[in-house]
Amino acid sequence: MPILLNNPELEVVVWPEDTSCDRDWLLENAPGATGIIVLLSDKLSDYLCILEHIDVPELAKRGVKLGYTPDVLTDAVADLSIMLALMAGRNAKETTQIVQSGQWPNHVWSPFGFCGPQLSATPTSPTRTAGFIGFGRIAKATLARLVPFGFTRCLYTANPSTPPNAAADAQVAAKYGIKEVHRVNMAELARESDVIFVLAPGGQNTYHIVNENFLKQMKKTAVLVNTSRGTLVDSDALAKALREGWLHGAGVDVVEGEPDVDANHPLVKAPRCVVLPHIASATTETRIEMATLAVNNLVNGIFGKPMPAELNTSR
Repeated sequence: MPILLNNPELEVVVWPEDTSCDRDWLLENAPGATGIIVLLSDKLSDYLCILEHIDVPELAKRGVKLGYTPDVLTDAVADLSIMLALMAGRNAKETTQIVQSGQWPNHVWSPFGFCGPQLSATPTSPTRTAGFIGFGRIAKATLARLVPFGFTRCLYTANPSTPPNAAADAQVAAKYGIKEVHRVNMAELARESDVIFVLAPGGQNTYHIVNENFLKQMKKTAVLVNTSRGTLVDSDALAKALREGWLHGAGVDVVEGEPDVDANHPLVKAPRCVVLPHIASATTETRIEMATLAVNNLVNGIFGKPMPAELNTSR
């Protein structure tokens, strides 16, 4: 805020509450504004489309510059992706509920009670395969965090319009010190992966890409993690898969239709499914960096300078 408020050339209008901005207030103050910063909770699809809801051709037609905040959240999202993989595999949902409900004293211990698949490699299971739907910055940062767990194999899917690049795959393998990085189709990814991370962009091309057919092909010991967009995973299909044991568990930070997710949502009710309220970037350091980048995008855009992170709307 000081970057904005201390600039004598700017007149700054700020929503004064520490809550989601009132839609009517925003639409009343938007006309005539040279620049606007909106947050995840600001729904403007029929006025100005933002982020996943962007109508990029409309912005291009109107000559509206669009700044965004890539890169700065990569590490925070990768950290949370690993956390969800561990929580889903080690039955964190069910076991914490036992403690929180006061049932631990009544719980009868058994040798294999609440056992789940170990994320790290073991002498009897020395090979671990990571699967990625989408293989951008966050996926590679997640892979880097998996290497110390003993992962030696990485499979991924990519946009069909992008040609395979075996040389680039070999470079990634060498960089992280693993045996194999290989692009595969969705069926092979489902069959071969011990943990699958959903990290592709949203949109029509990836809508429900994780569906019943995909889930049926996964290992029964596998874990699915989604920290990208809720629309990539069919919630009903995943809930059914968990109930019927097609895979061991799932960890999701994003859900289709969020934040309208209550206690009766199929994923909240599903066994071995950890659901978080879209907090992957919620570290103090990351949010400060995101806010600073957003403000610098705005200020540079207003004064005709290149934005530090501007989406090319002409493509």
